[in-house]
Amino acid sequence: MAVSGSTTLLAMRHRGVAAVAAVAVLGLSGCADRPNDLDTYYDDPAPAAKPSAPAPKPPAPSSSLLPPPKPNPATFPGLTDDDLSDEGVHRVANKPVTGCLAELPEGTTKDEHWQYSSGASLVQRVTHYGSGADVLKDFTCDGQERTIPKVARASAQRVSCEGDTCTVLVAWQPYVLGLQVTASTPTRALDTAKRLAPILGEKIR
Repeated sequence: MAVSGSTTLLAMRHRGVAAVAAVAVLGLSGCADRPNDLDTYYDDPAPAAKPSAPAPKPPAPSSSLLPPPKPNPATFPGLTDDDLSDEGVHRVANKPVTGCLAELPEGTTKDEHWQYSSGASLVQRVTHYGSGADVLKDFTCDGQERTIPKVARASAQRVSCEGDTCTVLVAWQPYVLGLQVTASTPTRALDTAKRLAPILGEKIR
């Protein structure tokens, strides 16, 4: 009976030693992925790196960088057939302009031609620029400078007569509106230009 008790006690001791060894192994394995530096052993593990944000999309091109739309001559101001109904004129086919109108700087233009029953002619040229006033600021053309009453709402104006042809140039916003009258005498040409200039002023508001 004594031998049996000793055997049992010995077996229990072996099981205890095995349990302690197992705990030690588990403890070591739990620390296997931690650095052995005692200064940092108990620090919190470094956070995982966050994925980088996607690169921002390039901004859309600004509308200020786009070319400006081409002006449409159909929308240009100026005298119409109705405005000239009291003048007794009829529309005729366009032909190349001459004189002061032809000396204006190049731009987008709209030309219209009328003729009086007397044979006198009326030509209108409306030209689109960046600034009509800037164009007329230093503009001069062949002929004698004349003075007529100021056209309402015009930012600048010029009147020039050469022979029996007189030309009125009026600046308004991006436009220069030109009326050229050719009559039987210089006096009639200037009188007609003076009469039509205020009507032109009514078109630029």
